[in-house]
Order: sequence, then structure tokens, then C-alpha cells
Amino acid sequence: MNRLEPNLLLAVTTGIALLLLLTTTIAYGPENSLLRNPLMAIICAGAFILLNPWMSRKMNIPPRPPMIHPDSPSTALWSAVFPTLIILSAAIPVIFQGPDYGLLVIFGSIWFGLTAESALKARQLR
Repeated sequence: MNRLEPNLLLAVTTGIALLLLLTTTIAYGPENSLLRNPLMAIICAGAFILLNPWMSRKMNIPPRPPMIHPDSPSTALWSAVFPTLIILSAAIPVIFQGPDYGLLVIFGSIWFGLTAESALKARQLR
């Protein structure tokens, strides 16, 4: 492999940012988040990846290309927003300790699911 797929790199980067978010929500959140937050992230990201193509067909939404494609180089810059937002949201539990941050985990896992779906689309187009 002489060239790395940028959509795959985006999905890996977003996944690492999601792991950081999970770590901070577990460390600084309530005690019951040790098992609940990782399960919620896996279920939400998996459900998004599995159900989004079906829902798009059901709602007659035309298929989207991968997030980063060579026809438009600025898409790589705009796609960097997803890991950046997840990393910034990982700082929230550190600053405001104690409350439940399940909604942050859901948002992060949906954004990860979107980038993983983009990597799968790019792989299918090869």
C-alpha cells in the first residue's frame, strides 16, 4: 500500500478522539458510567453504520460520496471538524466534574459512525 486512504485515517482519528471522550466521561463522571458509556458508544455507532444507508434509501436521499474525495480538496479540512469537536467535548467532563455525560458520548459515537461509514464507502469505490 503506497498511499493511505484519507477517509480511513479520518475514521481512526475520530475513533481515538472518541476513546479520549470515553476516558474522561468515565474518570470524571458518575460511578455507573464505567460499563454504560462504552456500551452506549458501541451501540450508537454500530446502529448508525447499519441503519443510515437503509434510512437514506427509505427517505429517498441520494447517496453521498465519501467525506474526503479528490474532486474537492477542501473536504479534508472540513472533515477535520469531527475529531476536533470530539476532543473539545472531552475537556468538558474535566472542567465540570460530576454530571452524567451520556449525551456527549452519543454525539461522539454518531460522529465516529459518520466517519466510519465514509471510510467504508471509500473502500467500496476502489
